[in-house]
Amino acid sequence: MPTGPLAAELVRGFADGSLSPVDVATDALERMERGEPRINAMWVRDDPEEVLARAAASARRWREDRPLGRLDGVPVTLKENLARAGVPMPSGTAGVDPVVPDTDSPVARRVQEAGLVVLGSTVMPDWGMLSSGISSLHGTTRSPLDPAWTTGGSSSGAGASVAAGYAPLAVGTDIGGSIRLPGTWLGLATLKPSAGRVPLHAPYLGRAAGPMARTARDCALLMSVLAGPDPVDWTSLPAEPTDWTHLGTDVRRLRVGVWTTAGYGVEPDPEVVAATRSVADALADAGADVVEVAPWLTQDVLDGIDLFWRARSWADFVRLTPERQERVLPYIAEWVRGGSAASGTDIVDAYHAFGLLQARTVAAWAAAGDPDLLVSPVAPCAAFPAEQPMPYPDGRGLWHINFTVPWNMTGQPAGTVPAGATADGRPLGVQLVGRPFDDLGVLRVMDWWERPGC
Repeated sequence: MPTGPLAAELVRGFADGSLSPVDVATDALERMERGEPRINAMWVRDDPEEVLARAAASARRWREDRPLGRLDGVPVTLKENLARAGVPMPSGTAGVDPVVPDTDSPVARRVQEAGLVVLGSTVMPDWGMLSSGISSLHGTTRSPLDPAWTTGGSSSGAGASVAAGYAPLAVGTDIGGSIRLPGTWLGLATLKPSAGRVPLHAPYLGRAAGPMARTARDCALLMSVLAGPDPVDWTSLPAEPTDWTHLGTDVRRLRVGVWTTAGYGVEPDPEVVAATRSVADALADAGADVVEVAPWLTQDVLDGIDLFWRARSWADFVRLTPERQERVLPYIAEWVRGGSAASGTDIVDAYHAFGLLQARTVAAWAAAGDPDLLVSPVAPCAAFPAEQPMPYPDGRGLWHINFTVPWNMTGQPAGTVPAGATADGRPLGVQLVGRPFDDLGVLRVMDWWERPGC
């Protein structure tokens, strides 16, 4: 299971003087030195002297009783597609000249303003379009739990940095499951926030940035830094007072839907269904009103999304020189070529799949009685081999995001919690989806599930 100190423990230690940000940063750097490049989580490892200088500044603030926030001094990593001034952003591919931003993204700016100690930027697969840790630029990122297993993706390095104990906190991004898939395959707690809850420097339909950690409480602590409007992101939600540390909840008041038959894509393995049922049954035993939710989506919707994303990536790929195209991961090059022959009509029809998904999902939520929470698998399977680009390589490239992608398009918050393991020891996670904008409600149930004897 993932190792290392929790952010909440570090916060308490910094406040009472029993821990020093410098010692914590030193330990983080030593863990990273031991883990890299075997795990291969890091794209840019910040200069150790600079990291320790940040930690020393935090230690002074704690001594003088003027921390910049609760998380002042806590180590964090940021996914490489979250802009940091002066840090190249290659989007995980060897086929491009990396963009070098001259300003920080809202996420990078906020973690620095809150005093967190940034350790560096984490890797991702080519253009973020794989659910594994394979990149033409970075090589293969491996699970710290077992190097034979995938990390999941596309927030592969972010998840691995937490599971390896480099940092208790990481920020990943998610457009179809890229925070939650590493969450389930690495045994982490994660949250894909509501659309607009965490501002982005490059907003796009379905895209979200959010916390990856080992507990719901740590995710909530990081949300207290990340959440809130920013003029850079014209889709960001208005400010609202939220006490992210107030996680206690009475699940007896909850109406819960449980969704285990997808109806499209790949149906979940029996062990995945059993893990999902264990969470739903625990909620029912605690007094929640749990009802079954029938499938509502069909394969044509997922196929349309797949075609549109292929065509979008083909537009990037075709602009590369032949030499640069050769550098792109072959799996991705083949996948994007599947969109090369699409006509304008085909692409417009494919884009309509997003609206169809949104409409059908909203209608299904209402038909289920407008539940407070929906419990489902994160993915149909447990972690697959690290060298494998996708869980189902036989023409079913995106069929495993069937449980995750609906919530990117409706914008609803969706978290993951560890919920056991397969017979051969691979972690299993369960997805908890909240009502629109109820991020805190999701985190509260995640926290409830983590408590002993829930």
